[in-house]
Amino acid sequence: MAMPAAAINLPDSLNYTVRLGYNIGGTAPIGMPATIRKMNKYTFKPNFSLGIDVQKDLWGKWGLLTGIHLENKAMEIDATVKNYHMEMVQGGERLEGMYTGNLVTECQEWMLTVPLMATWRTGKVLLKVGPYVSYVSTRVFEGYVYDGYLREGDPTGAKIEMGNTEDSRATYDFGDEMRHWQVGVDLGADWQIHRRWGLYADIAWGVTGIHRSSFKTIEQTLYPIFGTVGVIYKLK
Repeated sequence: MAMPAAAINLPDSLNYTVRLGYNIGGTAPIGMPATIRKMNKYTFKPNFSLGIDVQKDLWGKWGLLTGIHLENKAMEIDATVKNYHMEMVQGGERLEGMYTGNLVTECQEWMLTVPLMATWRTGKVLLKVGPYVSYVSTRVFEGYVYDGYLREGDPTGAKIEMGNTEDSRATYDFGDEMRHWQVGVDLGADWQIHRRWGLYADIAWGVTGIHRSSFKTIEQTLYPIFGTVGVIYKLK
């Protein structure tokens, strides 16, 4: 028996929006430390975000918004560092010390995100700001170093050369040290350009680092900082 249309009607007092976006950004320390000398390359990744939000106007132009988003936040960078504290594996041997040279890092996170945002409506634009919490199900933070050297223990330790072939370079993998839960702040705007369709832009800034607080191999705390641009479709 078919379900009556009235039984699946959405409440008139709530605004339902589906959004599809692309995340651009990366995980980075606050302020560029002296140990990171140069960014050689940044590689874009297929960082798509799909979500549904529920918004309600409460006090004139003010309201609240929440929802659930499935997101992928990833990056790949090639950087030059000097006296950068690292732990790595070369030829099956685990090494730790101060690294100088080039490194390539890939970071990838698949997550479910729930925002809770205050909204302010002005004409066709809805401004939004508030906290979010994410559960990270897929955690990848790995890479390799090349064309450099490691000083074991401290800057005066034994020097170990790193080449640019698979046999001579060293690798690292810190995915298991990443947090499952992340908290941050989201700021953005929705622009309704049609009765149903619109555009949106957000900036999400994590206030918890991507690694656990007990992880000390990388000296700087790395925060997820991503901007999102995309399209919205208003269900009601």
